Amino acid sequence: MKAAMMGLVCLVSTFAGNALITRAQAPPTSTDTTAPSYDMKAQALLDLQGVNKKCVALAQAIPSDKLTWRPSADSRSFAEVFLHVAGERYGILSMMGATPPEGFKAKDFEKSTTERDRIVENLNQSWDFTSKTINGMSNAEFAKLVPKLGPEANEGDVVYILVADAHEHLGQLIAYARQNGIVPPWTVAMQKKKAEAAAK
Repeated sequence: MKAAMMGLVCLVSTFAGNALITRAQAPPTSTDTTAPSYDMKAQALLDLQGVNKKCVALAQAIPSDKLTWRPSADSRSFAEVFLHVAGERYGILSMMGATPPEGFKAKDFEKSTTERDRIVENLNQSWDFTSKTINGMSNAEFAKLVPKLGPEANEGDVVYILVADAHEHLGQLIAYARQNGIVPPWTVAMQKKKAEAAAK
């Protein structure tokens, strides 16, 4: 558990450091004082919900005997990546004080099951946790500093890290699926729409 959390701290610190470097390289502060039109809270929730829907759809589309497939011996299996996505929601948000569910053990979580129904349940439960955590944040809390991640790191950075990480692992799962000849369900739906439109 301690090793897993230390790894997560390093990951978050790296992301936060990169965010601060990017911020430091930004042009001088604008004199524009109008309210921003971009709502990070709403957009983060929209992105994370979309990723969860795709992860669940993909987990349901993969044959049961493929859930233990991995591209190499030192890589995560399908099941482990899905559970990694679910577990990191707890781990990353805990960096800003969110409390994971009782009994959650980061060290063992990725290998806790290879059963589709339990994987889907874990994805949905961790999405509910994520949604409640971010929805419960005030706008001011996005600017609240998280000193352990860096002198200028804030809770908004933590949410941003979670969004970036979620998309990274969705891409990994899509690559796994394609390598096994599995077309993501949302792509199948889009192809069907295009075919129907072309037939009219």
